[in-house]
Amino acid sequence: MFLPVRQDITEIFSTFIKLREDKFSKWVINSNLRQSMQNRCNAFPQILQENLLEQEKYWAIYWYQNWHSSQSDSNSIARMHLQAYLQEPCYLVAKKNAATTFLSNSLYSVADFFQIANAEIETVLKNFDTKKSSGVKEYFSMAIRTRIRDILRQRNEADLCSDWGLLRKISKKVLEKALENSGFGTTEIAQYCLAWKCFNELYVAKQATKTRQLPQPSPQLWQAIANLYNDSVSMLGNDTPPCTVEKIKLWLKRASKSVRSYKFPAVESLDAFSSEDDGNQTLTNILPSDENSPIIDMIAAEDFQVRQKQIARIHEVLLAALQALDTQSQEILRLYYQEKLTQQQIVQELEVSQSMVSRKLKKGRKSLLEALFEWSQSLNIFVNPNQMKDMSDALEEWLQNHLGGSNMTP
Repeated sequence: MFLPVRQDITEIFSTFIKLREDKFSKWVINSNLRQSMQNRCNAFPQILQENLLEQEKYWAIYWYQNWHSSQSDSNSIARMHLQAYLQEPCYLVAKKNAATTFLSNSLYSVADFFQIANAEIETVLKNFDTKKSSGVKEYFSMAIRTRIRDILRQRNEADLCSDWGLLRKISKKVLEKALENSGFGTTEIAQYCLAWKCFNELYVAKQATKTRQLPQPSPQLWQAIANLYNDSVSMLGNDTPPCTVEKIKLWLKRASKSVRSYKFPAVESLDAFSSEDDGNQTLTNILPSDENSPIIDMIAAEDFQVRQKQIARIHEVLLAALQALDTQSQEILRLYYQEKLTQQQIVQELEVSQSMVSRKLKKGRKSLLEALFEWSQSLNIFVNPNQMKDMSDALEEWLQNHLGGSNMTP
């Protein structure tokens, strides 16, 4: 299906694609961006005398330069204008990648690739050169294809490496940035980097150069690494207690986890849900105000009043989506989350097949996640690969607490 053409310059820089079931549904306009474009056009009436293509090129460069050089609010507005402008190439590359055999094997949908493309706009445009490239859209259309493939290849490469194999592939600079990105302090980063250096000196140097699945060091080697670490600390004149093997091992595992998160971010499919049979996950209270809540992480607004209104709106969106499900799906979800029954127990309770229970659970979750996803799109919140996992976790949190704490009206 071809995308409907946006009719004027204001639409081109203020509307966003809404998807339904992996297909284009409609263009959704952002009122703030529309007003911003109208104000800019009024300020530069001479540009309106040009044909639409020339206007488009002018404003693409204008917003790129504004985003590239400005800060705070104006930077955010410019970024959103660019995201609106680049909706077509994001969608087209998503459609193509989802249909490509190599990438479709990864089970990512058009919506997944579309969100990845949107999340990578800033990264791709950092290398855009107004003097060397013909235009913003032309450059992005070519670069985003390579970028998406690189993301998936990097993810695959990280999955193939053991923790120890991954640590041998990185530089100290990457490790420092990864640890900083994970929130570690200066002292901890220095400790982790020294432990990593000792690990490399005593273990990695003796291994084959292309060993991805590097096994864990032997107990004797772990002790040697700990001894080298303690000797190095002593030489620096630090009067601290000796570091144990267990602590060195823990530090290096945390380091590997930080590197995976920083350098190879996971891409979470919108179709990926947990389907454990026990159904006894322990989750926090419904929509807590704690800053670590997945749902709170989804909300970009810093203003407390705005954030509370958005939380209330999420309740409304999910509740409406829940009530829109067929009666049997609602009952299966209630039994799974409120009554804490396993899938096998639900089969016995309702006298239906295991495959039906599993299918209804998955389809019900997916319908709710799509509602949450569409809500984020309506606010022009473009979910990056890491946030896709948070969104799925946020839905699971809501189901567990909403259905676990109150009865659902069929």
